[in-house]
Amino acid sequence: MKVKKQTLLVIASIVWMAAGFNIVRIGLITYVNHITVLNILLSIGVFLIFWFLIFSKLVVKHTNRIINYEEKYQLFYKFFDLKSFLIMAFMMTFGILIRTFNLAPDSFIAFFYTGLGAALFLAGILFGVNAWKYREALA
Repeated sequence: MKVKKQTLLVIASIVWMAAGFNIVRIGLITYVNHITVLNILLSIGVFLIFWFLIFSKLVVKHTNRIINYEEKYQLFYKFFDLKSFLIMAFMMTFGILIRTFNLAPDSFIAFFYTGLGAALFLAGILFGVNAWKYREALA
């Protein structure tokens, strides 16, 4: 199924916001018993690290890749390249294993997932902003 390039950015937006929401939700549910100033500062630190070192750059990279596709219509899953799908699969698998086998304390899950999820969610918002921003160029 092929879609317009702008739709790829919308799909990326939805996928990233959904992932971010779910990760933040897990973090906040766990936070209930671990609210401390230190954990809040750690959440902010995790957010800043993931946002500035990874996700903000990833959004720019994938937005540019999508905009520069020569064909107007692309397969719906081309909002990511293979490397990004593999990274996402690794992150999901690792996150599930950490929680399933209790490999990290709840206090870690609370601050780490909240910061990571917020950065993921912001990436989804930025993909949506880019879909709107480049709508005429992608038409």
